[in-house]
Amino acid sequence: MTKELEQAPTHVKLAVDLIMLLEQHEVAPKDVLNALEIIKTDYEQKRDQLISTE
Repeated sequence: MTKELEQAPTHVKLAVDLIMLLEQHEVAPKDVLNALEIIKTDYEQKRDQLISTE
C-alpha cells in the first residue's frame, strides 16, 4: 500500500479495495454498476435506520 493510500480516508481505501477485487475477478462493468445500485439502496436504508434510532 502506498503512503498516500495509507493516509487516505476509509471510504477511499474501501473503494480501491473493491475496484481491485472486481478487476481481479474480471466482473463486467455492467454487472458491477447494477450491483452497486443494489448496494447503495441497501446502505442508504441502513443509514436511515441508524439515524431514526438516534
